[in-house]
Amino acid sequence: MSAVYLITGIQAAGKSTVAQALAERLPRSAHVRGDAFRRFVVNGRAEMSAQPTPAALEQLRLRHRLAAATADEYAHAGFTAILQDVVLGEFLPWTIERIRTDPLYVVVLAPHSEAVAAREAGRDKNAYGEFSVSTLDTVLRETTPRLGTWLDTSDLTVDETVEAILAEARPIRR
Repeated sequence: MSAVYLITGIQAAGKSTVAQALAERLPRSAHVRGDAFRRFVVNGRAEMSAQPTPAALEQLRLRHRLAAATADEYAHAGFTAILQDVVLGEFLPWTIERIRTDPLYVVVLAPHSEAVAAREAGRDKNAYGEFSVSTLDTVLRETTPRLGTWLDTSDLTVDETVEAILAEARPIRR
């Protein structure tokens, strides 16, 4: 049976790793990396910032629309699509509305900001730029609607997180 899992959270929350591990556990699956759609833009890319420009917001909407459509196409072809991206605040319900596949599971990885900061410090890349872990953690916890399954993964391994998703996530109702 096909489905879509939308895995979100702030940078360094474990989205990519968890989404890949979840995809590997399922018999017919595709891992859709939302950030890939941002990187497709060669010239004229407007990056997100604390005070985003209208162009940056429109490109973020484009990225989420393309990712949602891609996940739906994989599901339509009989795959379970695991769509992973930073989808926070008002963009979470906006993106959910664009995913047509039923069932749709929404999973928010929400480790404590200290755990995220430790993970970020151990990575080869810096995903935060002008943002801070605490700033995005506040956006997650204070402006993101409580849709789907929220998991505190601060003390969970990747395998334990996948087990929690498979055991606890329920399709959302639209």
